Amino acid sequence: MRYVAAYCLFALSGKSPSAKDLEKLLGSVGVDCDAEQAKKVVSELEGKDLEALINDGMQKLGTMPAGGGAAPAAGGGGGAAAAPAKEEAKEVKQEEPEEESDDDMGFGLFD
Repeated sequence: MRYVAAYCLFALSGKSPSAKDLEKLLGSVGVDCDAEQAKKVVSELEGKDLEALINDGMQKLGTMPAGGGAAPAAGGGGGAAAAPAKEEAKEVKQEEPEEESDDDMGFGLFD
């Protein structure tokens, strides 16, 4: 994803980047860059209209099911199975750190 994002930045500037350009950009912000991955992104996107690719991708995402809607219907009586999970969650308690006292400092903040 970082390689595609770097490619998009170059595309917004109107430049068609090379793999070296992507490496330089990612390196400038402290991100490791795999030269093979950078070359692959550049070769796959080279000569293509980036805006058209993004629009096509958005249309494909719009047709994908978002999930969550079919799970209860397919479960069929999963209420009994869900009850033990809730009980386990109640049993797990996080210990709160004890507040530090000012006794060993010799004075309190508001004394």
